[in-house]
Amino acid sequence: MRQVTTDELDGGYSLPPGRALAICQQIEAAILEHRLQPGMKLAEDEVGETFGVSRTVARTALQALAHGGLVTIERNRGAFVSRPTMREAHEVFEARGLIEPRIARMAAKAITPEQLAQLKSHIDAEHDAVRIGNKGLALALSGTFHNAIAEIADQKVLTHILRSLVSRSSLIIALYGKRPDTACESHSHHALMDAFAKNDVAGAEEIMKSHIIDLHSGLDLKERAVEKPSLANVFQFTQAK
Repeated sequence: MRQVTTDELDGGYSLPPGRALAICQQIEAAILEHRLQPGMKLAEDEVGETFGVSRTVARTALQALAHGGLVTIERNRGAFVSRPTMREAHEVFEARGLIEPRIARMAAKAITPEQLAQLKSHIDAEHDAVRIGNKGLALALSGTFHNAIAEIADQKVLTHILRSLVSRSSLIIALYGKRPDTACESHSHHALMDAFAKNDVAGAEEIMKSHIIDLHSGLDLKERAVEKPSLANVFQFTQAK
């Protein structure tokens, strides 16, 4: 099964140097795969101990993630995995509804056979994750599929914005998802693939528009508690796999 790689992960944050970048990418992957839950505390000391780095390097990584919205830093309390409000949930999907149909239109016009094959590999990997019951990984791969479409459209500013929105969407779905298929439904992705294969720009735009509406409607916007496993347990589990 295809895995999410660190060079595919960039949630809209300013990339820090050296070891801090690797920590950002690992924490982001854990958030996208729902191993780190919204509201979980990310203490600098614990981050440093978990990844074997100094507190200064840990702080640099957390500040970079905070810049991209995945982490919230509260004065005198420290850093936490961001916990989007219901209002932000609406705003994120409204923003995606404005941006992504246009991106899909541009991608349908520009896509090459090689890029179409790459998108299919994203879908296959997502299906594999669903088949083995790894919903968090399926969601992360779904986000990668959407980011890949933006890269095909070759719009750097929109791609950067979308990466941040997709990462925030994962947090929102972790909190408010109300059905098991809140990650991207396979029929929507296959319909997009058909439109891309035909260079159907209008069709791709409409399919993406409906798709984002469906994702938004799949949220149950009520406050709820979430589990908060320890940081060490999350990454020990990852290493064990």
